[in-house]
Amino acid sequence: MSMPPPPQGNPYASAPPQGNPYAAAPPQAPYGYPQPAPGHNQPHPMPGYGAHGQPMGGVPQPPTCRICTAYPAAEVTIRGHIGMLLMMRFQKWEGPFCKTCGTALRRTSTTNTLWQGWWSPFSLFIFNPYTIINNLVVRGKLNKLPEPGPATHVARPDPGKSVLERPASYVALLPILWFLFLIVRGG
Repeated sequence: MSMPPPPQGNPYASAPPQGNPYAAAPPQAPYGYPQPAPGHNQPHPMPGYGAHGQPMGGVPQPPTCRICTAYPAAEVTIRGHIGMLLMMRFQKWEGPFCKTCGTALRRTSTTNTLWQGWWSPFSLFIFNPYTIINNLVVRGKLNKLPEPGPATHVARPDPGKSVLERPASYVALLPILWFLFLIVRGG
């Protein structure tokens, strides 16, 4: 009995390329689109949507509240400020908020700013008034929104009493009265 001859060359090597190696490759479908059949160069039947009917980039989605995920929501920035004798602390909450969640956050931060924001010289004349005016502008934007739909994931915060119905907001009268006293006494 004789043995067969050993195979010639590398059995795991790929076949040599055929045609021009520098020719452009055929166009590929974008990620999320099905690969077209050979010889089929038609676009996807639903432009702007992926393979499973999900919207892809370019299709605008309405903003939802970042707290309760309800719609409609407005893009606003709610600010807070705490002035200490030698230091200051700035707070900022960005994002779309629905009318209820935004009002609750704005009322709390404005009340805290009114009683904690006056206790440094720069806070008294610059930062605290800016924060209060910013939150008044936010109030106008939130009041233009209709009541939000149902909250889908979490319970909404309770807006509570308005800022002027909260006793802590009247601490702001102390620096104002002190400032007026200095003006009257000095003149």
